[in-house]
Amino acid sequence: MPVTQDEFNEDGKFLRKIRSFVRREGRLTKGQEKALADLWPVMGVDFAPGMLDLAALFGREAPVVLEIGFGMGASLVEMAKNAPEKNFIGIEVHTPGVGACLSAAQEAGVTNLRVFCHDAIEVLDLMIPDGSLACLQLFFPDPWHKKRHHKRRIVQPEFAQKIRQKLAVGGVFHMATDWENYAEHMLEVMSAAEGYENTASSGNWVARPEWRPLTKFEQRGHRLGHGVWDLIFKRIN
Repeated sequence: MPVTQDEFNEDGKFLRKIRSFVRREGRLTKGQEKALADLWPVMGVDFAPGMLDLAALFGREAPVVLEIGFGMGASLVEMAKNAPEKNFIGIEVHTPGVGACLSAAQEAGVTNLRVFCHDAIEVLDLMIPDGSLACLQLFFPDPWHKKRHHKRRIVQPEFAQKIRQKLAVGGVFHMATDWENYAEHMLEVMSAAEGYENTASSGNWVARPEWRPLTKFEQRGHRLGHGVWDLIFKRIN
């Protein structure tokens, strides 16, 4: 369903309603539907403005990794399984993907994962406390490859500062893309962003860290000779 926000001018006069996103319902399989029904009360987090107590959400204090746009959730579940000492939060607007993620998490015995089915910007702004994240992950976002659509890319200067606000000092923003032009755009934005430092020891990119699993899509790309670029920027102040 659409989520709208009211826009006002400087005098407080109502101008219009802005639709920030449309939840992508899609067609659910029976398994996804069952996972949503059975597991949402356990791992799902309903959107409700108000900062979360992340320790209470997970029942423990631990570093928090948040991923925006986890798709069907396979790599997110694998990361959560491989790092039980961390807490993971996933945000996705595609309902079948959320159902698939919940199902995979149950099958893998993962308990350190919570998921949202909502607009990531609203969740960040209204529910994630400042300075609370050890890592924010953005893997293979829509590249909006046509030049006239580049302004729609999520990685922009304002977004970089929004992420910085949510990261703890020393926390990292980890991006990955298979579009070289978008990788260059990300690098340009992040290199100019105040309060960040590129963690690459040589050059601009980092090798894929062992904690980021190869996706099936990525493996196919490798066979076809397609490149993938990882960037990791650390919040330094």
